[in-house]
Amino acid sequence: MGKRKANSALRRAEANKERTYAILRNCPLSPRKVRLVADMIRGVEVNKALGLLRYSTHGCAPRLEKLLVSALANWGVKNPTKDVDSEELVVRTIMVDGAATLKRIRPRAQGRANRILKRSCHITLEVGTPFVKEKQGTKEQSATGVDNVETLK
Repeated sequence: MGKRKANSALRRAEANKERTYAILRNCPLSPRKVRLVADMIRGVEVNKALGLLRYSTHGCAPRLEKLLVSALANWGVKNPTKDVDSEELVVRTIMVDGAATLKRIRPRAQGRANRILKRSCHITLEVGTPFVKEKQGTKEQSATGVDNVETLK
């Protein structure tokens, strides 16, 4: 490996140490159905997200709950001095990507056949402290030409 690639690999590894995530691969659920529940818990505090998943009637909720618990355990390993309950952890990002699709055939009338697509997905869930929001006020030049006027958006 060249020096440039080695340096970029080290930078990626250092940036990855700050992230805490869990991945579920080849989950035999349709990505479209999982995204409904993923949108429900994205950006939500962890304890509230666990409650939402525990009492949800969606079929993918138990798998997402297990994935969230796994991400919390990973966070505990990376931060041994901190307590999961005392920290304000949120579901930072949750991505649902398509995976391999199994193609099956269903026999129909008069010798015809229909295709059945059994979809699967990859789910990536990242847990961490909430993102820091930047200050709302920005300095802009006003219409009168006066500089350093603070405007609030």
